[in-house]
Amino acid sequence: VPGRPVVPVVHGGAPRLTRTSVSWRTGRFGPLYGELLDRDETPENPATDELDNQLRIQDEDPGQTWVLYGQRLTSSLLGLNVVLLGAALVGGQAFDSNALKYEEPQVFILLLVGISLIWILWYLLWVRKQPGINPHKDHHAGGITVISVLIVFASVSLLLHIFRTGYLMSVKECTSAPTLISPFMEAPFLALQTYLLWVHSKDCIHKHKMITRLGLMVVLAADLLLWLNAVTEDSIHTQIELEKNNNNSTLCKCNTASCLIFRKGFEILYPFNIEYYLMASCMIYVMWKNVGRKTGADHHTVTQKLTLHIISQGRVICGLVFGTLALLSGMAIFILYQVWVSQHDLRFTAFLMFYSYHLVIMPLMSLCCLVGILVHKLERRAHIGGHNPTLKLDVFLLVGAAVGQIALSYFSLVSALAVGTGGLLGDLDLSYSLLSLLELILQNIFIIEGLHRHPHLSVKKKGKQKGNLFKVPALKHDGEVSWTKRVIQEICAFLILSNIMLWVIPAFGVHPQLEDGLGKQFFGFSAWFILVNLGQPLIVFYRMHSVAALLEVLTHT
Repeated sequence: VPGRPVVPVVHGGAPRLTRTSVSWRTGRFGPLYGELLDRDETPENPATDELDNQLRIQDEDPGQTWVLYGQRLTSSLLGLNVVLLGAALVGGQAFDSNALKYEEPQVFILLLVGISLIWILWYLLWVRKQPGINPHKDHHAGGITVISVLIVFASVSLLLHIFRTGYLMSVKECTSAPTLISPFMEAPFLALQTYLLWVHSKDCIHKHKMITRLGLMVVLAADLLLWLNAVTEDSIHTQIELEKNNNNSTLCKCNTASCLIFRKGFEILYPFNIEYYLMASCMIYVMWKNVGRKTGADHHTVTQKLTLHIISQGRVICGLVFGTLALLSGMAIFILYQVWVSQHDLRFTAFLMFYSYHLVIMPLMSLCCLVGILVHKLERRAHIGGHNPTLKLDVFLLVGAAVGQIALSYFSLVSALAVGTGGLLGDLDLSYSLLSLLELILQNIFIIEGLHRHPHLSVKKKGKQKGNLFKVPALKHDGEVSWTKRVIQEICAFLILSNIMLWVIPAFGVHPQLEDGLGKQFFGFSAWFILVNLGQPLIVFYRMHSVAALLEVLTHT
C-alpha cells in the first residue's frame, strides 16, 4: 500500500523488511523489495543478503566510513613500501651477492619476522580474550580443505627448518650470523602463524582495528619476502646445478655424512616451504580485509562436506581411478627423469618421456574442463552474490598465477616462429606450450564457474515477463540435478590428482624448458633463465592453488 509506514523487524540485530513494508523512505527500493518478498524468505537468500549489505552501507556514518578507508589506506601503503624495499634488497642480493656486505636483506626480513612474532603473541595472549573482539565471522574464509593443506605444509616446513639448522651448523664457519639465526626465528613464526590462521582466520575483528591492520600487513609483508627470498635462493641453486662444472672455491664444503643428509633433506622439502608462505600470505590478506567488516546475522554458514566423506559414499569412482593412474604414471616418469637426465646417453629419452606425459594428460584435462563448463551451464544452482573477499582473492590468484605459464607459452611460440622448432624436441616443446595455454584457460573458467555456484540453492525462472531480471531461489529437494553433481565431482577428482602431479614435477626441479627449450635457443641462456625463473614460481603456485580451489568446488557441489 503506497504511503504505508515501514515496519522494521530485527532478526539477530540485522534490520529486515516484512510484507507490511512495501515502501522504504523515498520509495526508490519499493519495487525491488516487492520483487524480493515474493521469493522464498530463507536466511540463505543471496539476493537479500546483498541488498541488506547495501542498505547497511548507506546507513553508516560518513565519518566512520572515512576512518575505515583511511585505516585501510595507511596500512596498505605501509605494506606496499615494506614489500618494495624488501624486494629491492632481496633482488640486489640475488644479482650481486658481494655488493651488500652486511646481509641487509636477511637482517630486514628477520626484523619483520620479529615484529610479526610480537604482534601475533599480543593478539593471541591478550586481544582475543577481550569481549566483543570479533562479533562477526566470515564463514567463507579458512575452509576445511585450505586449513588442512596449510597445516600439512606447515608441518613439512618445520621439518625443513630442522634439516636447515643441521646443515647450517655443519657449515657455520662460512655462514653469516643472520643466516644462522634465521631458522630459530622462522620456525616459531611459522608455528604461531599457522595456529593463528587455524583458529582465527574467520574473525572479523572490531577492536584495536588500526593496530590489527598494521600488524596483519607486517605479517603479510614478512610472508611475501620470505617467499621471494626462498624463490631467489632456489633459482641460485638451479644456476649452480646447471653450471656446476665451473668449480667455485668459495662454496662451503659439505663432506660429512650428517651434513649431506641435512642438505639433501633441505633440498627435497624446499618446495613445501615456498608454497606455505604464499598460502599463508593469502589467508592473512583475507583477515586484513575482514577487519571491521559486518557480515550481518543472515550471513549463512556454508556447510562443507569432507572430500573423504564424498569418496566413501561411492559418489566419486571414475575420476578417482583415472586420476590415480595419472598420478602413479607421472610419479614413475618423474623418478626416471631424475635418474636419466644426468646421463648423456639417456638424456634425450628423459626429455621425450616428460613431453609425452604432458601431451597425454593435458588434452584429457582440457576435455574434462570443457565438459565441466557445459555442465555448469546446464545446472540450476544459484550464483553467489554479495561481498566475499575470499572468493575474489581466489579468482585473482587463479588468473594472476596462470600468467607465468601463459607468458612462457607465448615466448616459446615466438621462439618457434623466429628460429623454427629444429627437430623432435622442438616440436614437442611447442606442442607442450600450446596445450598448456589451452588447459590453463579452460581450467580457470571451470574453477571460477564452480566457485561462484551456491552449494544449496537452485534457481528457476519465475515467468516469461519482459524486464524481469530476478530468479527465484529454492532449496533442492529433488534429484533433478544429481547427475550434474556427479559429473562435476568426477571431473574435480581427476583434475585434483592431475594438478598434484603437475605441481610435483616443476616443484622438485624438473625444468626441461630451461635446460633444452626453444626459448634458450632464441633469447639466450641468461635472458631465458630469468624468464623461466620468474614464471616457474607462479606455475608451481598455480597448480597447488588449483588443487585447493578444486577441493572447494568438490566439497560445495
